[in-house]
Amino acid sequence: MRKLRPLLKEIAACRVCEAHLPLGPRPVLQAHTDARILIVGQAPGRKVHETGRPFDDPSGVRLRRWLGVDEARFYDPHSFAIVPMGFCYPGTGKGGDLPPRPECAETWRERVMAELKNVELTVVLGQYAQAWHLDGAKGSVTEVVQDWKRWWPKVIPLPHPSPRNQRWLRNNPWVEAEMIPKLQRRVKRVLRG
Repeated sequence: MRKLRPLLKEIAACRVCEAHLPLGPRPVLQAHTDARILIVGQAPGRKVHETGRPFDDPSGVRLRRWLGVDEARFYDPHSFAIVPMGFCYPGTGKGGDLPPRPECAETWRERVMAELKNVELTVVLGQYAQAWHLDGAKGSVTEVVQDWKRWWPKVIPLPHPSPRNQRWLRNNPWVEAEMIPKLQRRVKRVLRG
């Protein structure tokens, strides 16, 4: 934590994207050098911006169910690092929340990742996280998720757990039938050490 603690303070004070953020900057992430599982999402939504707690919304309820963990374990930074592609709420567009601001990953991503040396499993949610974290990933979120065994057991690509993806999940029932039970077993093994 010698390097990570001051880095997290620096991130908390970040104003790089301020001019583009409708609600102003409020970086939201969770990280500790002990974390064994890394969750990579897109960017905080409006509710998460308000609470300052990652995945403190319906997406988080589904994500914790997918992982097979309760809130206490999920919010234990010694177990889970939660580092989205963008740390601040980017605003809303026609189809939902806007993409994460690219300046965020360009400014912070490599420095944060360098401090998370104990991560054994990375869960990548959605296209921006998949593009950054999956070497050689090509195609749509559906195609990348269908090819999940390519990165298993170190990394698992998933669709974003947002309620907006209800239709996608109905059209791809194999995700919850095949992938989620394997993910839950892997999470248990990683957290047991």
